[in-house]
Amino acid sequence: MSGSDLQRLFAPRSIAVVGANDRPGSYASQALINLDAIGYRGEVWGVNPNRTEALGRPCVPTVDDLPEPADAVIVAIPAPAVPAVIAQAGARGCGGAVVFSAGFAEVSTGADLQRELVQAAERHAFPVCGPNCNGIVSMPGRFVLWGDAFTPREPGSVALVSQSGNVAVNALATRRGLRFHTVVASGNQAVVSAADYLEHLATQDGVRAIALYLEDDGGARLCDGLAACAENDIAVVVLKVGSSPAGARAAAAHSAALAGDQRVFRSLVTEAGAVWAQDVHELLELAKTLAVPRAPARGRGLAIMTCSGGDSAQGADEAVHCGLELPELTPATCERLRELLPSAATVANPLDYTAMIWGERSALSELVQTVGEDPAVDQLLVFYDEPAGLQGAVEESWRAVRDGIIDGAARSPVSTLVSSTLPELLDDESAWRFIEAGVPAAAGLRTGMACAAAAMSPRAGDPARLRAIGATAAHSAGLPAGPLEWLPEHEAKRLLAAAGLSVVEGRVVADEDEACAALEEFGGHVALKLCAASIQHKSELGAVELGLTTAELVRAAYRRLRGVTDGEVLVERMAQPGVELLIAARTDGIVPALVLGLGGLWTELLDDVAVVPLPAGAARIERALRGLRAAAVLDGGRGRPRVDVVGVAGLAARLGEVLIEQGLALIECNPVLVGPTGAVAVDAAILAPARVASCTT
Repeated sequence: MSGSDLQRLFAPRSIAVVGANDRPGSYASQALINLDAIGYRGEVWGVNPNRTEALGRPCVPTVDDLPEPADAVIVAIPAPAVPAVIAQAGARGCGGAVVFSAGFAEVSTGADLQRELVQAAERHAFPVCGPNCNGIVSMPGRFVLWGDAFTPREPGSVALVSQSGNVAVNALATRRGLRFHTVVASGNQAVVSAADYLEHLATQDGVRAIALYLEDDGGARLCDGLAACAENDIAVVVLKVGSSPAGARAAAAHSAALAGDQRVFRSLVTEAGAVWAQDVHELLELAKTLAVPRAPARGRGLAIMTCSGGDSAQGADEAVHCGLELPELTPATCERLRELLPSAATVANPLDYTAMIWGERSALSELVQTVGEDPAVDQLLVFYDEPAGLQGAVEESWRAVRDGIIDGAARSPVSTLVSSTLPELLDDESAWRFIEAGVPAAAGLRTGMACAAAAMSPRAGDPARLRAIGATAAHSAGLPAGPLEWLPEHEAKRLLAAAGLSVVEGRVVADEDEACAALEEFGGHVALKLCAASIQHKSELGAVELGLTTAELVRAAYRRLRGVTDGEVLVERMAQPGVELLIAARTDGIVPALVLGLGGLWTELLDDVAVVPLPAGAARIERALRGLRAAAVLDGGRGRPRVDVVGVAGLAARLGEVLIEQGLALIECNPVLVGPTGAVAVDAAILAPARVASCTT
């Protein structure tokens, strides 16, 4: 369902509440109270066959009896009756519904009922938020389709889409300068998905950042939502909880352990230029920070200002953790700072300006401006703590500090952020004052540093690439379903070679004599392997013999392998030594993706991989390879020769193409040997639909 289909639901001129009543604590009653609280000016009707009015609103027996089709329908009745109401509302021409009712697919007995709801909605192309959701809040639109407690606030520029109702309720209750534009507590997302909300919100006036709290991955359509955000310069922050287990067969491959659904999902987030949050607190603080317009950072040079030596030390440590640089201030900056600071202050970065000038608005403004003008500084973070309930002269002192920071930030050529050291020391009204003045305000030192790092990272999502990733994922998802089968290694390599990939030369032999003939054919240095669909890890089974150089060794190896288990014996030319890499292409995440890392015995030990969504060209893959922690091995570290990174990137790109072209579930080459002049796949495993597997035999 596209974002444009949500227009009436997100801008309703009329609202009907199915199940309307005046019972305290009921969702329907609270929804009516909330509409009054926010000052909704449109028409509101109740739908209840047993009432003529509820809390002053007229009631009609059914949706069909409404004076006109409602733009938004709130459904707060027992679950079994919901599908019929959705069908009725869709047929009546209503704009969409929010279903508070629970008892659908979130419980084992409700799956069939949810299918009925979805079918009723799809018959009429009728958007439904939920079921099992808290609904929608629009602060600038002055409407709420919300069944929980609610307090109206000033409109902000942050939107939140959360599958957890409790996360949304708590977010609306926060007091740290966070002001929302729109909040969607989406529940089961049976009809309208997070991707649909994302795509819709990306085009709404006033939205500058969107926070996503997801319990499922949102499907391939999420790419379109992320693309819409990239096109409209909307920051996206993502917190994804839980993970979907990979299939048991795919888990037999090394890459399954290295790149499960969560890692593939995170790679998509990175491609979109979005920010990954570690918890709900960070999700909201990052979104709040990125929603404030700012000057683009020239680099990663951060300056920290504080009135505490202890905060300076903590800030410096956390900057290293966040990958931020704390550049030395130039001599000219230091000289000017010494003129402004008391003699007890130490001029450095972080800058401890001491409590001796606390409350001096003009001095603090000069400090902020001076530090911001240093050519090595790309952003300034000021630690600012304000206890609640300040009054009198003490409150005036804190206000002077706040105003001094705002004054200096307005004159500084770089962006200024503030952060409390402890989350509870960010006063709500003061934080909102900072934000209105264009200075983001974050709660907590560590979170503040994460916000500073995110604010200095470019939002570089490429909409065209995101849509291509989504189209590739949709193509893979649309392939006929069926059982999956492993190909024996020799058949996997035959398929890859036919597609133009470089694999080691080899052939299946029927007896010892053929094995010895292959020894001569392949230059007198061979490996023997036992191949069968049931064998993925040959070393653990003892199903491989390497470095054989004589007929006697070949015959002995052939006889031993024949005694291990059933299978074909494959003789291969020994490849030239090189760096061992794992290169895999797989479709079991939110989008098809490549997995790249050190191979052989180091694969799972080092856990150093890059995940690149498909499609991906060689240049994109080369950047990923050079981003590995072990990239120095490829570039000739410790006296090793440089290897052909361009060549291996081309091999990986072709591997991804073959995965999609052939409709495969997994291709894993581990290892791929990379030398100075090329790369060759030494081992290969393919998990394919039975229809493909049967064509290779």
